[in-house]
Amino acid sequence: MSLSTIFGRLVALIGDATVLLRRREGVAHQPAFGSSPTIPAAKPQGIPTLKLPTARGWSEGQTPVGTPGLRVNAFATGLRHPRWIHVLANGDVLVAEARPEAERASSLFDYAMSSTLQRAAAVGISANRITRLCDPDGDGVAETRQVFLDGLNQPFGMALVGNTFYVGNTDGVVAFPYAAGTSRIDGPGQRIAEFKPGGHWTRSLLASPDGRKLYAGVGSLSNIGDNGMAAEEGRAAIWELDLASGTSRIFASGLRNPVGLAWEPGTGTLWTAVNERDGLGDETPPDYLTSVRDGGFYGWPYCYWGQTVDDRVPQDPAAVARAITPDYALGGHTASLGLCWLPAETLPGFPEGMAVGQHGSWNRSRLSGYKVIFVPFADGRPAGPPRDILTGFLAPDERHCYGRPVGVAIGPDGSLLVADDVGDAIWRVTGERRG
Repeated sequence: MSLSTIFGRLVALIGDATVLLRRREGVAHQPAFGSSPTIPAAKPQGIPTLKLPTARGWSEGQTPVGTPGLRVNAFATGLRHPRWIHVLANGDVLVAEARPEAERASSLFDYAMSSTLQRAAAVGISANRITRLCDPDGDGVAETRQVFLDGLNQPFGMALVGNTFYVGNTDGVVAFPYAAGTSRIDGPGQRIAEFKPGGHWTRSLLASPDGRKLYAGVGSLSNIGDNGMAAEEGRAAIWELDLASGTSRIFASGLRNPVGLAWEPGTGTLWTAVNERDGLGDETPPDYLTSVRDGGFYGWPYCYWGQTVDDRVPQDPAAVARAITPDYALGGHTASLGLCWLPAETLPGFPEGMAVGQHGSWNRSRLSGYKVIFVPFADGRPAGPPRDILTGFLAPDERHCYGRPVGVAIGPDGSLLVADDVGDAIWRVTGERRG
């Protein structure tokens, strides 16, 4: 048995003991969801709670569980850590396959975190590619699989605007020439924006409805500016890229890790799913879904959910005073990543709203997330409690997970597609009658 394996098991035992202690320290709180969530008072953790299920993968024939009335099938399996989905107008389904490599540990906690992430299959060798999937016979299973673009640097977000295909690498946005019907891109790309790699590594992309702008989500380097705010310059923000002029600017800031981006079509408003800070308790603060204002500041790292100050951070009272309260809480540490707009009846019985891929927690005593949920909208705003779309990713005892949902997108046939990076699959969700 290797030293790394022994240490990993030791970390798991210590983690279990810490989780048990945290559960005895206080009562379980109601999940912080909705427009007016009840957020418990912060309880800073000297030793952060560290709890992640071991990655197991799916047995043959096993799938996530759809809410009653929904049917689930594997659109594609055998991928390498699929994280994000982009569907082209011709029906091609593009999947970004990437993950971070284990970073060099500088402390005992860093080593413990690295061992835990490896056990959870959250770090490792990255495929650094985009795969093209096609379902020519329309049976809901991709028969064609081909490398569309490779040699990338932790690709995540994708966007096609006119004859240009954009990729959000961890270190910037790269543009590639694209011709209609192209099955593979081999030519060199041109970097049109540069971002700092490391930390929260994903770079989501979303084109404006008129195709003139591109929006990119760039997460923070650290939890709460641990290395100083100079290291966070240009991060924890959504960037706007003007494709005609080549200029770029920060569109909104104070967003610790804005991953999913989507338009609400009735108002034309940009929305994002944001991962909040760690180390303050199971439900404190909640991740959130929010509309994004041009020039808006959303609190990180000084405060959360409006003007709730984080006492661990050197303060900026002026920044706290202008912090915008998010629109809708998504539960503490749910790692809400995927986001897409669902028109009414995309899934039977579901009105219009947003689908959210919740990757799942690591910083709480009782796990949260590990499912795909739906947030109903009315008149351009969240309207009501969330509903489950897919569950069953997590074992009942929370020791293992079969998969972890990330990106969500509407498929070429109107189904909902879900990227599962631990299960190495793309799941397809439809109504039971539709198949």
